[in-house]
Amino acid sequence: MTVYHDEIEIEDMEYDEETETYYYPCPCGDRFEITREDLENGEEVATCPSCSLIIKVIYDMDDFLESAEVVPSKTTELEKL
Repeated sequence: MTVYHDEIEIEDMEYDEETETYYYPCPCGDRFEITREDLENGEEVATCPSCSLIIKVIYDMDDFLESAEVVPSKTTELEKL
């Protein structure tokens, strides 16, 4: 059984587009972190790199699956020429 320091909604986390990572302040002074890729893979545990605390990230996985899907574009006959 995992003991979480807290459960945090994804909306309450800060997102860095450059690193595609979500952050949340940790009581130790550092930040919990979890990548967008981790969330797309169903991971829900954000870790702090400076201490042993972890948090559970509350999010809707469907939101991440939809954005991860690549929709093939329809090519018209004119575009093929």
